[in-house]
Amino acid sequence: MADVGGSTSSGRMWCSVPERFQLHLAMLALQFGYAGFHVVSRAALNMGVSKLVFPVYRNTIALLLLLPFAYFLEKKERPALTLNFVLQFFLLALVGITANQGFYLLGLENTSPTFASAIQNSVPAITFLMAALLRIEKVRINRRDGIAKVLGTICCVAGASVITLYNGPVIYSPAPHLNRPAPMFVSLGDARAKNWTLGCIYLIGHCLKSCALGCIYLIGHCLSWSGWLVLQAPVLKKYPARLSVTSYTCFFGLIQFLIIAAFMERDPQAWIFQSGGELFTILYAGVVASGIAFAVQIWCIDRGGPVFVAVYQPVQTLVVAIMASIALGEEFYLGGIIGAVLIIIGLYLVLWGKSEEKKFLALEKAAIQSTPEHGISRAQTHIKTSLTQPLLPSSTENV
Repeated sequence: MADVGGSTSSGRMWCSVPERFQLHLAMLALQFGYAGFHVVSRAALNMGVSKLVFPVYRNTIALLLLLPFAYFLEKKERPALTLNFVLQFFLLALVGITANQGFYLLGLENTSPTFASAIQNSVPAITFLMAALLRIEKVRINRRDGIAKVLGTICCVAGASVITLYNGPVIYSPAPHLNRPAPMFVSLGDARAKNWTLGCIYLIGHCLKSCALGCIYLIGHCLSWSGWLVLQAPVLKKYPARLSVTSYTCFFGLIQFLIIAAFMERDPQAWIFQSGGELFTILYAGVVASGIAFAVQIWCIDRGGPVFVAVYQPVQTLVVAIMASIALGEEFYLGGIIGAVLIIIGLYLVLWGKSEEKKFLALEKAAIQSTPEHGISRAQTHIKTSLTQPLLPSSTENV
C-alpha cells in the first residue's frame, strides 16, 4: 500500500509541474538520449558490430515497439492502405531509413561522434533550402524573416564547411596524447628518420582520406534526412496517422536492409552477439534512439510546436562532445568549436525567421478575415437601415 501511495503522490507531483517546464525537461532528456546514441553507435563499430546488422536489429526493435501503439491508438483515424500509399512508404523508408542510417554509420566509422553530431545541426537549414527549391517554403528577401532564414542557411553551410576542412589546434585533450601508442609507426618496423618521415606522411594521408570519405558519407546522411523530412509533409496530409506512417516506414526500411545484408553480409557470425556490450548498443539504438525518442518528440511537437523542438538540437553537440571525451577519449579541436558555433548561430537565425514568418502570416490572415467581416457588417447595417425606413418620405405621406 505504501508503494501505491508513493507512486500516486509522485504522479501528482509531476502533474503539478507546469507543462512548459515538463517540455523543457523532456527535450533535454531527448537530446541526452540522441547524444548517447552517437557515442553508443561509435562504440558498437569499435567492437566490430556489422554496419548492416546494426540497423536491421535497431529497426526490428523500433518496429516491435511502435506497432502496438500504432494499431490500437490510430484504429479510427488510419486511412485504408492502397498501392499508392505503399509506394510512398517504400520511398520514405529508402530515403529516411536505408540511406539515412546507412550513410550515418559509414560516416561515423570514418569520423567521430562529435563531428557527426555537429554536422547534423545543418539538417534544419538544408531542409529549409530543399523546401524553398521545391516551392514548399516561401522566402521573401524584402522582410526580416526571409533575410534571417537566408543568413541562417549560409551560416550553417559555413559551419559545416569549417568542421569538414579545418581541424586547428587541440583545445582540450582528456589524456596526454604523447603517451599514446602509434600502431601505424610500430608496424613500419624501422626507427630511422627517413622511414619515420615516410610513415608520418602515410599516416597523415590516410587520416585525411578517411576523414574526407567520412565527411562525404555524413553529408549524404544529412541530405537524406532532410529529404525525408520534406517528403513526409505531403504524405502526412493524405495519411494523418503519424505512428502508422512511422511503423510502415520502419517496416519497409527493415525489409530493404535485410535485402542488402543478404547480398553484402556473408559472415553468419556477424548476426550473433559476441558480448553484452554489443547487445546493449543494439538495445539502446532500438529502444531509446528510435522507440522512446520518437514518442517523446511527438508529444513535445504536439504541446510546444516544431520550432520549440528544433531549437534544442544544438544542445546535442555539446552533450556529445562531453560524452565522447569521457567515454572514448576524444580531443576537442578549435575547428570543431568554430564550426559548431557557426551552425548554432545559423540554426537559431533560421528558427527565428520561421517564428517571425508565422507572426506575419497570422497578421495577414487576421487582416484578410477582418476586411470581409467589416464589409458584411456595413452591408447588413445598410440593409437594416433601408428596411426600417418607410418606402415613401414623410413629405410624400403628408401630401
